[in-house]
Amino acid sequence: MTHADIELSDFSSVENALHKHAPGFVVNTAAMHHVEKCEQEADRAYAVNVTGSLNLAKVTEDLGAVLAHVSTDYVFDGKKGTPYLESDEPRPLNVYGKTKLQGEEVVRSTNPKHFVLRTAALYGTHPCRAKGGQNFVDLMLRLGRERGQVRVVAHEFTTPTATTDLAQQILRLSRSDSYGLYHATAEGSCSWYEFASEIFERAGLNVRLEVASPGEFPLKVPRPFYSVLENHALKSQSLNAFRPWQVALQEYLSTKRQEVTTPA
Repeated sequence: MTHADIELSDFSSVENALHKHAPGFVVNTAAMHHVEKCEQEADRAYAVNVTGSLNLAKVTEDLGAVLAHVSTDYVFDGKKGTPYLESDEPRPLNVYGKTKLQGEEVVRSTNPKHFVLRTAALYGTHPCRAKGGQNFVDLMLRLGRERGQVRVVAHEFTTPTATTDLAQQILRLSRSDSYGLYHATAEGSCSWYEFASEIFERAGLNVRLEVASPGEFPLKVPRPFYSVLENHALKSQSLNAFRPWQVALQEYLSTKRQEVTTPA
């Protein structure tokens, strides 16, 4: 099923599409997640992130299907300073975070057979259209090769998470009935500067990496400076499938090298 086959904000569209296929397990990765555009088009963000999530929850509940709903670290304000647990109170700072939190709530209150997974800093081989088709790893590789010098902030912290690892986690959950809210990120955390440094080192690129000052790249929309999540619920259920973020990064870079060297 592609974007052309379903419009999440339209209940009839969701109902028709899902009843046509009658799935037993639905994974919702769709969202309006361009943070600046969410601020500019709050009604559209609500329609996709909240109404769309509610529509999916209603239809999957009617079908008796499980709904795995991907959410975000941006439901927190970043002021805790230590990894967030599922039990911590969300305090989103922007429209994106607020609508994603509301989306979580409607899923959890509508379809009892749900997995809500908060994740962060995703990167993978399939490009994100809303972010220009380039993730942070690919952006650093391009800038490093083109410029030889890159500046990255060191005061913002997250957990880089490979989409392949998130997919493996969803697969493991699909084989259980331990429904609920989960934090779902790679093991460990780092600043964006440390992430960039690891990218260049593992890619074997000689790049002059410098720390950008906190105000060097002005934010148009408030964001959490610390959004590290702890997979407490997954671990307590012996369901955690995530690897250290450095291991997943190495695998991704190896895949990128294979793509470059493999003949067409």
